[in-house]
Amino acid sequence: MEVAISLGSNLGNRVSLLKEARDRLASLSSPGSSLTQAPIYQSAPVDCKDDSPDFFNTVVIIEYEGTPEDLLQSCKQIEKDFGRLLDSRTGERHAPRPIDLDILYFGEERLDTPDLEIPHPRMLKRLFVLKPLSDIRPYHTLPGDIVIIDDHLKHLDSGEPPLTLIQASW
Repeated sequence: MEVAISLGSNLGNRVSLLKEARDRLASLSSPGSSLTQAPIYQSAPVDCKDDSPDFFNTVVIIEYEGTPEDLLQSCKQIEKDFGRLLDSRTGERHAPRPIDLDILYFGEERLDTPDLEIPHPRMLKRLFVLKPLSDIRPYHTLPGDIVIIDDHLKHLDSGEPPLTLIQASW
């Protein structure tokens, strides 16, 4: 199953943390499959406190054989291992964090549970998600949608400042 996961970091050595998280996600991939990664962009924090540091954001695509719930648990464990506070998911939203992982889509699955919504419910409203996803899957159509990712990006009116390219290859 092709799965897209967004990665973000706004604490610590952001590029190193994104690389380490990417490698952890690659270890979850189906044996023999490859990982596709978008460039890393810097973005202003969205819906965060005024003094929050800028984020570095990217998207990776892996092939995954488990369930969406299994992948969610693995992502939460990676976040915890990188120092994200256990209660940050239920406590203060959008607090600064070393790593943030969000499942964007999971093949053609559609899921809406208290713990997980797939496709990600806010991904089409966020420049810092759409731009890196468009870099690697511009013609992808999400389950239940008829518009390709690149067109969503072209028509996005999020009010976010432009992204800054940090690293094309990493």
